[in-house]
Amino acid sequence: MVVYPNVKINLGLSVLRRRPDGYHDIETLFVPYFGMTDVLEIVPSDKLRFVASDNVTWEDDLTLRAYSLLKSDYDLPPVEIRLEKRTAVGAGLGGGSADAAFTLMALTEMFQLGLEDWQLADYAACLGSDCPIFIYNRPMFGEGRGDRLSDYDLDLSGYEIRVEVPEGVRVSTSEAYSRVIPRERLALPPLREALRYPVEMWPDVLFNDFETSVFPIHPEVERLKARFYADGAVYASMSGSGSAVFGLFRK
Repeated sequence: MVVYPNVKINLGLSVLRRRPDGYHDIETLFVPYFGMTDVLEIVPSDKLRFVASDNVTWEDDLTLRAYSLLKSDYDLPPVEIRLEKRTAVGAGLGGGSADAAFTLMALTEMFQLGLEDWQLADYAACLGSDCPIFIYNRPMFGEGRGDRLSDYDLDLSGYEIRVEVPEGVRVSTSEAYSRVIPRERLALPPLREALRYPVEMWPDVLFNDFETSVFPIHPEVERLKARFYADGAVYASMSGSGSAVFGLFRK
């Protein structure tokens, strides 16, 4: 079976507060973006194998963790997982999370496990906070660690989404969180309120809180955002904890 895990962008990302468990409560609107995909193939095998492009290692790949997670509850036979990594790593696009979610879905279909989306989303949440969004793969509002999802009616049909990643720039999630200022200390509009404004007003009301921590360390990201506006974007923002930047352009 061959599937094509896509990525996501974040329309707004509010870091609300640090939690007792060390994570942060956030709010964000996840939007799938299908202009970048990996290639993931899973086939039956005599033993578990993992074959991937050079930018992926056996030890840290989430597809293997996804397989092990399902195997702990179901008697899965061994498979060979082949991953061609085309999406950027460390770019805030959730590519690794997408690979894991698509692995869960592919294995469910291959071995007729009969799992529903909500069950797959529970498994996905064990692998990463933004993994569940790729089970549903539609615009959804994320709360908590980003794993509490609810449907969100979003119409961007009048806009083209463009995504770019500054060459050679990777931002670790821990690096971004270490410098972010939680919303409880800032006077900024709630995310749901900001999203209700017309897109043309989003530059003034819709923010990714990680930009204030990432831009000083990686000015290339800030310059890319400025270039999107110079090229005519109605709205531009960093995605997730960076380094990818996206822009909305009128069609």
